[in-house]
Amino acid sequence: MSKSAPAASEKARLMRRATYASVLVVLVLVAAKMAAWLQTESVALLASLVDSLLDGVASAINLLAVRHALTPADDEHRFGHGKAEALAGLGQGALVTGSALYLFITGIQHLITPQPIGSSPAGIAVMVLSILLTGGLILYQRHIVRQTGSLAIAADRLHYVADLATNLTVIAALLLASQPDYVWVDAVAALIVAAIIVKSAIDIVRGALDNLMDREMAEVDRERILTVVRQHSQARALHDLRTRRAGLQVFIQFHLELDPEISLRAAHRITDEIETELRRMFPGAGVLIHQDPAGYDDPVSEFVSPSGKPTGTG
Repeated sequence: MSKSAPAASEKARLMRRATYASVLVVLVLVAAKMAAWLQTESVALLASLVDSLLDGVASAINLLAVRHALTPADDEHRFGHGKAEALAGLGQGALVTGSALYLFITGIQHLITPQPIGSSPAGIAVMVLSILLTGGLILYQRHIVRQTGSLAIAADRLHYVADLATNLTVIAALLLASQPDYVWVDAVAALIVAAIIVKSAIDIVRGALDNLMDREMAEVDRERILTVVRQHSQARALHDLRTRRAGLQVFIQFHLELDPEISLRAAHRITDEIETELRRMFPGAGVLIHQDPAGYDDPVSEFVSPSGKPTGTG
């Protein structure tokens, strides 16, 4: 058997730690980039500063969204509050898109009328610091996403992955734009940063919409579910497999085909055994299994997997 995933309480702890780390890093970067921009007046550095400010807003949104998403289910929200993460992702996408438009306008203005920049060593030093801090945060967030599957942390990580490319672009711009013949490079770098930000926004919104629209789980996870059923000696087959995610919460439902001659008690025991294994594989999952006698002509239309393969096993 594969190693089980962390328990829900451990996932919650990891997610909170990731949001705190993100907020701390972005506060340091905003302060450093603000000081460097005041010295250089580089539009490329301004673009990086705006990006970090947006990261700060996004991290704050994530902090609130993760806290809300981890709130247990209640009488009015029986399926929990997990989709708060996806809503936060949409908010981040809107903020990121707005900042990109601002940077496009500013970059074009400076491309038409290039402006000399000030002390580039200060700006370069800040960008190197930014690369080091951002790289460390990305590695930590990648670990958290692998452990928890958090959409909000994954969206936040996309910001900082884009930041690495942004920071390298800004360093190149500061080195070149300090030469009189290459002042225009500063504005071009700002436009490149804006394009990177737009790509990040698209990825964030796509992931959030998948969650809100109840997109099926990844094919590899669906195959793991099918394998659990196949490996049970008394399970004949399954059909009508449906899955979805809502934040950390996973929902799995399907029709389980059993020997039509066994007792209700035996059918209940088999179902419990399969549910237990699925919840071991997907901690905290909501599992709903409908039992069918094998060979019964179920009128419900069979669903197919995202790859086009039928979900039935027999």
